[in-house]
Amino acid sequence: MAHEIVLTPRAPAPIGPYSQAIRSDGLLFCSGQIALVPATGTLADGDAAAQAEQVMQNLGAVLSQAGCNYGDVVKTTIFLVDMNDFAAVNEVYGRYFGEAKPARSTVAVAGLPRNARVEIEAIATRKT
Repeated sequence: MAHEIVLTPRAPAPIGPYSQAIRSDGLLFCSGQIALVPATGTLADGDAAAQAEQVMQNLGAVLSQAGCNYGDVVKTTIFLVDMNDFAAVNEVYGRYFGEAKPARSTVAVAGLPRNARVEIEAIATRKT
């Protein structure tokens, strides 16, 4: 099966040589989303929780473009520049997934693009 690029203007345009998501063999691989506001391309104002909110909206737009939703997500990875933000990001993240909690890893990193505080990537099953 050929890979299919997923692209939506409702999420930030890629800032490098990558796609927002790729569909392949029944799976959707979503690139990491940071808190860029799609309309402006600038980083959302606020703390880690506010950034996590924008990240989840961006991720939701990519999922929707691919015909998926948060309930289709099977694995996520969260990247944080400060593990002290874990609880705040976790609260926002949890509201989006409800009972359909995917497998997850959370990793502390030295830095993220555009000085973002949080980045989240996801893998989802694709609806046929």
